Amino acid sequence: MIGKAVAYGAVTIVNAISCGLGAALGVSLRTEATVRLTNEPGRIEGKILSDPSESTILIEMVVRRVLRHFNLEGEYGAYVETKSNIPIARGLKSSSAAANAIALATVSALNENADDLTVVNIGVDASIEAGVTVTGAFDDACASYFGNIVVTDNLGRRILKCFQPEEDYVILVHVPREKSYTAKSDVRRMRVIADEVKAIHRMALLGDYWRAMTINGILYSAVLGYNPNIVIDALANGAIAAGLSGKGPAVAVVAPKDRVSDIRGAIERYGGEIIETSINREKAKII
Repeated sequence: MIGKAVAYGAVTIVNAISCGLGAALGVSLRTEATVRLTNEPGRIEGKILSDPSESTILIEMVVRRVLRHFNLEGEYGAYVETKSNIPIARGLKSSSAAANAIALATVSALNENADDLTVVNIGVDASIEAGVTVTGAFDDACASYFGNIVVTDNLGRRILKCFQPEEDYVILVHVPREKSYTAKSDVRRMRVIADEVKAIHRMALLGDYWRAMTINGILYSAVLGYNPNIVIDALANGAIAAGLSGKGPAVAVVAPKDRVSDIRGAIERYGGEIIETSINREKAKII
């Protein structure tokens, strides 16, 4: 009994950590999960093929919660492998993509059915239990699962609005070498800007999501001590929007195709890696 699934990456439009309201954009980075059920109940082993040094606690929590959902915890264990081109702990929703892919693959291995939001919520609950998220990252999980832009109430676990940007923009992601784990974020400091974040969340709800993304990025950069100049340089070279993704350190840039080389040149000066991807419009799926 083997299941395979894929889920996609995402970048922040509005970071929900300060006030529980968020928005995110799906991007075409991907995580694949393969789940093989075993006849050793209680024993769940995992391997992250693309970054073997990382903790596998999220893998264990997601599989356990799916088995519990179907009342099969006493019947099966599992061996899980994931592989991904999403850099871990850089603000690119690697945990949300992994949770979605693992949950879907486990449902598939069991030959069961679960609706989309049930799968998303299993991943969100497991992420909280595993300690890889502060708010449950419902916005990130939904953008990873459904693609396009989702605007959410993370505390109420509600999708408030979905947008499908018509433009075919390139997404450039500047990825510094250092990692930054969400669980170690200074949440009290981020809550200082809760009212401002509520205001940009309203902007996103009204469809002004690119401007919300830029303002969110500059706000959180200031609070978390990141250099906002990379955002300004991207905008000066023609970016539609640019901002810190999650709690960083990655910065996501929305670029018209004819300005990609100029923007890339401007942000390459900051070192690190540049990932070029696109807006994801596909749903997570069993493969």
